Amino acid sequence: MISTSDFKRGAQILVDGQPFTVLEYSVQSPSARGAATLYRTKIRHILTSQVLEKTFKAGDKFDEPDVEQRDAQYLYEGGGEYNFLDQESYEQFAFSAEALGDAVGFLAENTIVKSTIYNGAVVSIELPQFVEVEVVEVESAARGDTAAGKVMKEAKVATGATVRVPLYLDSGERILVDTTTGEFVKRVR
Repeated sequence: MISTSDFKRGAQILVDGQPFTVLEYSVQSPSARGAATLYRTKIRHILTSQVLEKTFKAGDKFDEPDVEQRDAQYLYEGGGEYNFLDQESYEQFAFSAEALGDAVGFLAENTIVKSTIYNGAVVSIELPQFVEVEVVEVESAARGDTAAGKVMKEAKVATGATVRVPLYLDSGERILVDTTTGEFVKRVR
């Protein structure tokens, strides 16, 4: 059991039978005699990623959810399903494109991702923060683009995503992309 005094970033708790991760918390001391100390929190639902703000009283206790994170390797896409291999149990599991959301645009074969397992079932995957991808197609830069304030151009990468890159990049080059923002980080040599 976890008490409010045990709260820290990343702590996992069950609230009304649902699993949450504590993102932020602050302690509000009582201003009057006899008033309870309050813990204001921002928590994220582990299954839906919905973020809520909740207030708890000092001394509230919570059960810990059965949540585990393990490495998994992305294998292939087939029939709209994206298939992964758990690196501990060597079991395969799949997610639909809808369930993965924007992550689909940066999934390259053999990428190692973090899988979240709740009550024995894989409920989500998380890409590494940075991935290396190959630029396969870039829009052409016209003379005078920099004078007009346009210093970036659209590029399509091998995984299917579109990324804004500097004008000097050409197709065939490898770049590092931040998966949390979808932005170009640097050229990889």
